[in-house]
Amino acid sequence: MASVTLRDVVKRYDDVTAVDNMNLDIEDGEFVCLVGPSGCGKSTTMETIAGLTIPTEGTVHIGDRDVTNLPPKDRGISMVFQNIALFPHMDVYDNISFGLRLRSTPKEEIDRRVERASDIVQLEGMLDRMPDEMSGGQRQRVAIARAIVREPEVFLMDEPLANLDAKLRVHMRTELQRLHKELDTTIIYVTHDQAEAMTMSDRIAVIDSGELQQIDPPLTCYNEPANLFVAGFIGSPAMNFVVGEAVAEGFHSDVGEIDIEFDPANVGVGVGDRLTAGIRPEDVYPAENAENLADPSKPIRARTDVLEPMGDEIFIYLVTDEDAEVDLEELDTSGGQLLMSVDPDSEIEEDQEMEVVLDRSKVHLFDSDTEEALVHGIVDVGPDAGGPAGQEAAGDD
Repeated sequence: MASVTLRDVVKRYDDVTAVDNMNLDIEDGEFVCLVGPSGCGKSTTMETIAGLTIPTEGTVHIGDRDVTNLPPKDRGISMVFQNIALFPHMDVYDNISFGLRLRSTPKEEIDRRVERASDIVQLEGMLDRMPDEMSGGQRQRVAIARAIVREPEVFLMDEPLANLDAKLRVHMRTELQRLHKELDTTIIYVTHDQAEAMTMSDRIAVIDSGELQQIDPPLTCYNEPANLFVAGFIGSPAMNFVVGEAVAEGFHSDVGEIDIEFDPANVGVGVGDRLTAGIRPEDVYPAENAENLADPSKPIRARTDVLEPMGDEIFIYLVTDEDAEVDLEELDTSGGQLLMSVDPDSEIEEDQEMEVVLDRSKVHLFDSDTEEALVHGIVDVGPDAGGPAGQEAAGDD
């Protein structure tokens, strides 16, 4: 095992900056996912750690060693790629042991390592099979076993499950978590699939445009996003956003006439400040259920548009402003719309006029100009409550 540290890492390609001032501290034995949209710089960050790319600026440390300019073979790492790339003319044993044989490792040691790795990834009895005789999941296990036999300090995995079908991806996620527990080693995992990141990792590093936006445990990123980008990227379906401004009574948006009551002074904003309110679909409720909420917002008039039954819940797309122009290319895709999640036995129908409320204790406020988070959960905090105004989370009530 070893820690991984990136300090002020920059990677430029001519006039394109793929990684910008990246600072990461990954601890011994930690499972960290690098997550973000395509082209955000997560794979370039991984390649920099691996030594496949030399940073333009900054340093990379694995454990106590500065490996910034070392070749991959001297870094004590193993990589598993999206493209499994097994040798088709070699059986499983030879594929797993190939790297060890190149290094002239003694036969007894090769046998020991291959047996251990095949046990870990559950390939017992398959060592004499050829790759074309195996399923996609089994071939991916061979690739992982090939990485294990090197007994590296750090595992680097670049979207290794992307080419598998949905059911097999879920199964392999479980396998990777079990693998991490058994090996107790450091794993850095690149993915654009937030479900993989949320379910497998100890911490998530959210990257956008080459910059680290937030690195925290999955539920912290979900419940306390650092900015608008993280709030919109983490969570499926995405958080609702409503653009408005601070008024004397709290928050007001002309789009859909949405009002959320609070004292602006208690959350550190002034009247007239441009704000974006965020609320997750599961925290939007039909108004008749408002009595079950400790802190409901004022009712919001809406019309149901599209219903999506998901089995354990129904997603309901609400139109709050028929005249609003929705720009699907922008982060604020909810101008005039809200997405609500309800129980599967709900009797709500399409094109139904209704009122909904927001759980104020789950409302996030962001500065519309800087896009930074201001508060997670609006609660009425008096001036004598102590601590930073408005920072009490709903779960602390």
